Amino acid sequence: MSQTIKLKKGFDINLAGKAAQKIADNKRPDTYALKPTDFPGMTRPKLHVAEGDNVKAGSPVLYDKLTPEINYTAPVSGEVVEIKRGAKRKILEIKILADKEISHESFNKYSNSDLSALSREDAQAQMLESGVWPNIVQRPFGIVANPADTPKSIFISTFDTHPLAPDYGFILQNDSQAFQAGVTVLKKFTSGEVHINVDGKSEISPVFSSVEGAKVNKVSGPHPAGNVGVQIHHLDPIGKGDIVWTINPAGVVQLGKLFLEGIYDAARTIVVAGSEIKTPQYYKTFQGACIDKFLEGNLNSEHVRAISGNVLTGERIDLSGYVGYYSNQLTVIPEGDYHEMLGWIKPSNRLSFHRSFGLFSFLNPKKEHVMDTNTRGEERAFVISGVFEQVTPMDILPTYLIKAIMAEDYEDMEGLGIFEVVEEDLALCEFVDVSKHNIQEIVRNGINLIKEG
Repeated sequence: MSQTIKLKKGFDINLAGKAAQKIADNKRPDTYALKPTDFPGMTRPKLHVAEGDNVKAGSPVLYDKLTPEINYTAPVSGEVVEIKRGAKRKILEIKILADKEISHESFNKYSNSDLSALSREDAQAQMLESGVWPNIVQRPFGIVANPADTPKSIFISTFDTHPLAPDYGFILQNDSQAFQAGVTVLKKFTSGEVHINVDGKSEISPVFSSVEGAKVNKVSGPHPAGNVGVQIHHLDPIGKGDIVWTINPAGVVQLGKLFLEGIYDAARTIVVAGSEIKTPQYYKTFQGACIDKFLEGNLNSEHVRAISGNVLTGERIDLSGYVGYYSNQLTVIPEGDYHEMLGWIKPSNRLSFHRSFGLFSFLNPKKEHVMDTNTRGEERAFVISGVFEQVTPMDILPTYLIKAIMAEDYEDMEGLGIFEVVEEDLALCEFVDVSKHNIQEIVRNGINLIKEG
């Protein structure tokens, strides 16, 4: 039976630069990249290709030595023009110069009736070979799922409450059949429920409302209501030893197309938004797209920061960088590399969760704010104010969990909820933290300690 969850804790960050529901004329980038750094938990990446090799969409490019059965494949066809490395020859990017016409590796095609009879083993083999498997992320730890595991449930969050996030109902409006096929395949991997969680405050898109074989739940509230970790906590909590899989809606569509069309289709519709974008809107492209064409003639100034993803959890990239594997969003905001006299003490109209710092912003809660990257302070002693609990709609104690991680106290980490969170679930804590700690980095360090311990 479907459930309705209403959350009160959290905080919506209302930024200027929201995208119109319009898909721009095609501005196709020349190059695309696959980045091992997009996959938490990938510790020993190895290459299937060398510079100068030609690949098709779906050709193996990369694998992790610890899980060699999982292929990470090319999003487009073309020539591997550069393998970018960092310190100690760490692989950073595999860049592909795309063909004008994309060609694909061929995989088995199935009708809707054939999909129902497909075995888990056959479905898994095709998913691993084609490269769609990395779309499935395991909780706890937020890493690519292990094919040998059987999750107790699978979660799909169809809405995103991060600032300037894409509208999945809009970008997937023509993909109902592929979404249904993806859910049909996912159901083979669990004896529990496939949960499709929709925004309880908005009209439900037909893409998600009419899906068979899944449980559709309504979730409403301020950010982070759209986070799949928060939804898992309220619908099917994770305990020690439990495994839950998650996948975003675009990944479900990619999975469905693999079986319906027999190709690895890395097509994506991404949102390009932010106060420094002249025309915020949507673009059709492929996973790992170079962002230069989206920004060409589209910036209000040159002193900006480009973020693959959203302002809370995204990754800073160059103006000629590449959108991450899991990102359906590119955000551009002003760079904040300046010193402000009086800093946070000065009364202002900027957005803040703390009324004492952003008093005037509360007089107009619907105002869209232009915010830059300036943190207005440096890291300092850990202040316990109780504010973390006000923005975390989960039955955990984030302040004490963070302190336990910093102290490397394994027992307290487990008791305080480390299995239930990843970085994005506590990203708001970093935003409201007067001590300016890198909360998300601390959370990932804690996850790595527990995983390796």
